[in-house]
Amino acid sequence: MLRITRGPAIPDTRGPATKSSKLPRTKARLLALAVLPAVVLPALAGCSDPGASAAKPESEAAKNGIVYNTSVDQNRIRAEKDAAAAGVVPAAIAKDGKLTVATTAGSIPLSFHATDDKTPIGVEVDIAQLVADKLGLELDLQVTSWENWPLKTQSGDFEAVFSNVGINAARVKLFDFSTYRAAYMGFEAKKSSSYDIKGSDDISGLKISVGSGTNQEKILLAWNKELEAKGKAPATLQYYSSDADTILALSSGRTDLNLAPYPSVTYRENTRDDLKVVGKVNAGWPAETLVATTTLKGNGLAPAITDALNSAIKDGSYAKILERWGLSEEAIPESKTVTEETFGASPTGAAK
Repeated sequence: MLRITRGPAIPDTRGPATKSSKLPRTKARLLALAVLPAVVLPALAGCSDPGASAAKPESEAAKNGIVYNTSVDQNRIRAEKDAAAAGVVPAAIAKDGKLTVATTAGSIPLSFHATDDKTPIGVEVDIAQLVADKLGLELDLQVTSWENWPLKTQSGDFEAVFSNVGINAARVKLFDFSTYRAAYMGFEAKKSSSYDIKGSDDISGLKISVGSGTNQEKILLAWNKELEAKGKAPATLQYYSSDADTILALSSGRTDLNLAPYPSVTYRENTRDDLKVVGKVNAGWPAETLVATTTLKGNGLAPAITDALNSAIKDGSYAKILERWGLSEEAIPESKTVTEETFGASPTGAAK
C-alpha cells in the first residue's frame, strides 16, 4: 500500500483578541510551535530568505569545470530570425509579435531565479529565448507553478512551456511537443550513503522525496506496485513545497533519497560536498522519452518551434547553450514534433 507523508499542519492559536485572554498571541503561537515534532522545525527554517544574511554570489564554479552565471546579466546566446521557421507560426499566435512562454523557475540549472530573487534564468530560459529569436518574436516569459502550466496552456494564457517537461501518454492527449533534450531522472543521496539504485528492489522501504504530478512520481508509483506484487515493502513518498525544503530534508536525513531531473542532481553533486548521484533512470521508464517544448494540441505551433530548434541545432547556437549550463551530454541531433499519433508509434516520436 502506498504511504504518503506530509508535515503536520501548524495549529492556528490566534483566536479572537479579548481582555480575558491569558496569553498574548505571540507567546501562544510560540508555545504551539514548541509542541510540534522536531522534524517540522527545520522545514520551517528552510523557508527563510537566503539573502537576509549574505548576498548570493553571482557565479559559482563547479567540480565539473562549469562556471554557472547566476547573475541578472546573463549575456544570453541569441540568434537571427529564421524566415522559414517564422513563416510556419500560426497567424493567431504571431499577430501580437510575442511568444508567451511559461517556466517554473524552481531548479538549477534548468530554470531558477537569479541573484535578485526575481529574474528567471537557466537553460530552459535560454532555449526559449533562442526559439523566440528564430521565430522573429519577442519572448514574453511567465513564471508559474508546475501544477498550473497544464491548465493555463489549455486556456491559452501560455503559448509554449519550457520547463523540463517530458512526453508521456497522458500529456499527448492534450498537448503537442517539440523535442530538444534527453530526459533522465537522477536519484541523489547523502555522500556517506551506500545506495546504488537500479530498479524497484533498491528502493524498498526507503523514504523518497519527489515532485507531485511529475514523471518521476509516476516512475516511483510504478516501482511501488512492482514491490507490492513481490510482497516487499514499498517506498514512502514525501512531498515538499520547494527545492530548498527537499534538499534540507535529504541532507538532514529525514529522507533517504530524492528523485529529480538529472541536470539538477548532477549540479548539486558538483557544487556541494554532502550529496551524490546514486542512480539514473530514463524519464519515460519503462520506455524512453525526451524533454520537449509543450504547446496546445492541434494549434499548429509545434511544427514552427521544431523548425526553430532544428535551425538552432544546425547553426551551433543550441550546442553553445547546453555547453554553457553543463548539459552537452543531453543534446539531441534533431528536434521532432510529437503528437498523440506519432507518440503511438514511439514515445520519442521517432520511428521504431
